[in-house]
Amino acid sequence: MNVISRDASNYAYVNARVKSRRADLFEEEDYRKLMRMGPGEIARFMEESEYEEEINALGSRYSGVDLIEYALNQNLAKHFDSLLQWSQGRLYDLISRYLRKFDAWNVKTAIRGAYTHSDVETIDTDFIRAGEFDDSFLTRLEEAGEVEAVVDLLEDTIFGPALADAYDEFEETGTLVPLENAVDRTFYDELLSGIGAASESGTREFVKFLQAEIDFRNVRNALRLARSGSDLDPTEYFIEGGRLFSASELSNLVGNLDELVARIESSHYGDELSEALEELEDADSLIQFEHALDAALLSYSDHLSKVFPLSVCPVLGYVLAKEREVDNIRAIARGREVGLTEEDIEEELVVL
Repeated sequence: MNVISRDASNYAYVNARVKSRRADLFEEEDYRKLMRMGPGEIARFMEESEYEEEINALGSRYSGVDLIEYALNQNLAKHFDSLLQWSQGRLYDLISRYLRKFDAWNVKTAIRGAYTHSDVETIDTDFIRAGEFDDSFLTRLEEAGEVEAVVDLLEDTIFGPALADAYDEFEETGTLVPLENAVDRTFYDELLSGIGAASESGTREFVKFLQAEIDFRNVRNALRLARSGSDLDPTEYFIEGGRLFSASELSNLVGNLDELVARIESSHYGDELSEALEELEDADSLIQFEHALDAALLSYSDHLSKVFPLSVCPVLGYVLAKEREVDNIRAIARGREVGLTEEDIEEELVVL
């Protein structure tokens, strides 16, 4: 990590660059066009957008959905590397900490790949090279073959101790929930620890953003456990650091979605999320509810970006928005490949 004076943060410059990048993101009309295309046409559409560099560089080696997948992930990594190159001081420190979420993503990808016995290329396609793990280590993870081997490889990383503790429960239950939750909890614990006092430059806004992300992730995790029919206790998978729920409160609320939405509406999120919360009320499936939660978090990140324009919030909001764009394009490409209808694909999208 660069050693730069803590007071050298260049918020105005970075946020101006981020505003320009955000203007290039696909809009709802772009997604509607993509939903009427096949994978080859989607790739050609992307070639005429800001994905041109990646599509051209990869087009001789890949085609169809594979080309789209690799181009999306390379573009994502390129843009997030740019954030670090532009940033200085405390801002650099906060962004680099947050981008370790892609180390967590890659760990879970490797674990899922080993669990389902996916081939190396499939796992590699899903890696996002925007964290701190280098290519050689990611190659070792994707070639591990077994979940236990992946956990062993991660022994000396920040995820090692938590994964080792969760492995016995994974063997007992046969589900990945204990391991995946261990990864998420470790990421947020590490993110929130050692970032300094709330009065330190940039920290207060950073924590507000993370608290919202943790709150919505806790809701999603608790709902998944409640709907899975498993005997796993939701309170054991609660991520500390949010400010909307305690573990026991959330556990009691997940059985009643109306009460859960009412609790969110009456919270400090309610005023800024009225439109997004209407989507929560109208959701008639867990997938729709989860997508509505993602949209609500995006909406709240936009709110924080407006309230704190000279902070890390616009950068983190852009990271979320760029992730959603990549997820949306991927969902459309995969859906078109397997012949899903436009209506089915639209249900998979998160659009504000």
